[in-house]
Amino acid sequence: MTIKSMVSLYGMLIRTSIKSRMQYKFNFILASFLAALIQISEFLMVAIVLHKFGAIQGWSMYEVGYLFAVMTLSKTLYRTFADEVHHLEKYLVTGELDQLLTRPMPVLLALMPQNFRIMLGEVLQGGFLLAWSLGGMIGRGQTGWTAVPQTLFIICTGAVILFSIGLATATCGFWTTRISELQTITEDAAGTAVRYPLSLYPKWMSTILLVIVPVGFVNYVPSLYILRGELGPWVFIATAAAAGICLALSLRFWKFGITKYQSAGS
Repeated sequence: MTIKSMVSLYGMLIRTSIKSRMQYKFNFILASFLAALIQISEFLMVAIVLHKFGAIQGWSMYEVGYLFAVMTLSKTLYRTFADEVHHLEKYLVTGELDQLLTRPMPVLLALMPQNFRIMLGEVLQGGFLLAWSLGGMIGRGQTGWTAVPQTLFIICTGAVILFSIGLATATCGFWTTRISELQTITEDAAGTAVRYPLSLYPKWMSTILLVIVPVGFVNYVPSLYILRGELGPWVFIATAAAAGICLALSLRFWKFGITKYQSAGS
């Protein structure tokens, strides 16, 4: 199967999933509203603290808001197009993965568009927070308009990194079956941690978030240059390289892991 045919097939599967979901428009609107409310309330709690004390180790409310927004939008992009990777445990436990194995296409391609959902609430919340934080910093001269395309770039590379981490974590399920606890560490806890500057954490923890579970490359590392002029423009090359390496390793791990899969009926 060529790349062009795979992309075409993936698009067709997404359209089919969207048509199925949009049959329940009220549920879609309500879920989007609740998702945005939950996301914004989390940042508001941090904003109250920052408003009272001014900054966290020199990081202003705008800068922390930027970290929040980039992580939210990167995660939203990943979970929009590959949400079922995060839910692989369900397929392993129920045996639904067997059905995907019988399809004449790569298993990962068949898995990714299952139950495709438009995460409108997260997009609105993340987009508003990004516009507010970048607008504030541009307005006071901390950064320029070049930060906009640079930010869009790191949101895309961040989505690739988060997808790679999610895929590697899901692949462990071929041996353990249950992976929800591991996902809590590698995806949920790590993603929450880098919504704040890594300088807040002990050296060993920041090292883990940069090397072992490299979520620090999603927002913190590039933000040092975009917002503060630290490091250098080479940071974008490093971020793209980190995304490429993570993707290549996770795909290789997935191909190896799926050979170890034992059907629920075996």
